[in-house]
Amino acid sequence: MTKKKLNQLSSGSENKRKFFALLIDPDKVKDRASLQRLVNMAIENEVDFFFVGGSLIVSDLLSACISEIKSATDIPVILFPGNNQYIDLQSDAILYLSLISGRNPDLLIGQHVLSAPILKRSKMEVWPTGYMLIDGGNKTSVSYMSNTNPIPHDKYDIAVSTAIAGELLGLQLIYMDAGSGADKMISEKMIASVKRAIEIPLVIGGGINSVSKAKSAWKSGADVVVVGNAIEQNPDLLIEMTEAKIVLNQQLNVH
Repeated sequence: MTKKKLNQLSSGSENKRKFFALLIDPDKVKDRASLQRLVNMAIENEVDFFFVGGSLIVSDLLSACISEIKSATDIPVILFPGNNQYIDLQSDAILYLSLISGRNPDLLIGQHVLSAPILKRSKMEVWPTGYMLIDGGNKTSVSYMSNTNPIPHDKYDIAVSTAIAGELLGLQLIYMDAGSGADKMISEKMIASVKRAIEIPLVIGGGINSVSKAKSAWKSGADVVVVGNAIEQNPDLLIEMTEAKIVLNQQLNVH
């Protein structure tokens, strides 16, 4: 299958374009009206991707959330699954996460074996993604649920070597995540070190709760900045962050 949307991301990365992804956790959606308001704001402010999912989903709202987004916009909906149960074939693509920062075989390959036949028959784009947990200063849901230790905040060499290994294994994205509600974002030095070492797009999430932090991540080398919690708490941040992205792309002379 031609991965049109992934190719667009990869091409944008090569041309230094910056992207913004809004992360929607179905468990944190209060009601349909609030989701509609958030989606409309995202459309008006030129969000590039919707990432939908989480490390643990206890509600049955995943499908409803995706349907609501798909009915309102053509902005790509990308699944961000905690395990093979969180797959919805309405989505445009799935982050096929291999947790390369940990040593839990179930999240390196086990969950993938269970989901592979379904995805092979689907029309969704599958984005092979090296998922790396980075210490964000507190114990996050994803660290607990995955039963793995994050890479320490200041161990840049470990992060770089892990990302290179993921790229050499054929993964097509690297996603470094400090986790939902992290006390601190991934450091500029770690982002820059990893970006210099790989040739595939770099996604950064966790602990980005201000415009200045989003700009810092982009300028350090992030191709995609992912924000969820902060915008749930302050929707106006969506406007400010997308404006910052547009200005940065203008400065970089990319479209």
